Amino acid sequence: MAFVEPVTLRDRGIRLEPLALSHEHGLAAAAADGELWKLRITSVPEPQDTRAYIEAALKMREDGNRFAFAVVDDATGKVLGSTSYHDIVPAVKRVEIGWTWYCQSVQRTHVNTTAKLLMMGHAFDTLGCHVVGWRTDNYNFASQKAIERLGAKKDGVLRGHALRRDGTIRDTVMYSMRAGEWPEAKAQLLYLLERHAQ
Repeated sequence: MAFVEPVTLRDRGIRLEPLALSHEHGLAAAAADGELWKLRITSVPEPQDTRAYIEAALKMREDGNRFAFAVVDDATGKVLGSTSYHDIVPAVKRVEIGWTWYCQSVQRTHVNTTAKLLMMGHAFDTLGCHVVGWRTDNYNFASQKAIERLGAKKDGVLRGHALRRDGTIRDTVMYSMRAGEWPEAKAQLLYLLERHAQ
């Protein structure tokens, strides 16, 4: 049995459902909203590579080290982007949250906060994780701010850690949250979402 079993998570008009080949056109349209693949610090697929992106995610799911979701508008069924559990380590009950991107039109809305709240809640409350981690490019300052806003703590920087799509080598900023920190982080995220809804 896989540590992360297929599940659909819902809240505040957002649905996270297991990424499938049926999401190909929706995901390509989401990436085209802002031409996100042109950003050198993200993993967004180019439109013609969307199918291969999904196939790679499904292979990683089969191998047990990544579980990708499509992020969907619950009312319209429109695909807004994607996010994943990855670097899944059942032995220490740890997952990381990443491979996250959204179409430009929903960036800086409640979508990311809601998706992260759902994933963190599932990780800590259902999977019983001791730790949830995040990693991001040292030049992706927006991502670093978003991760810190979730209540995650900065663990450090892995220098010369990974290749970017343009061939340069990036430093990776690592973050984590322990299970004991989740109740306070959850309360803060719910507070931010309530304020956003007013």
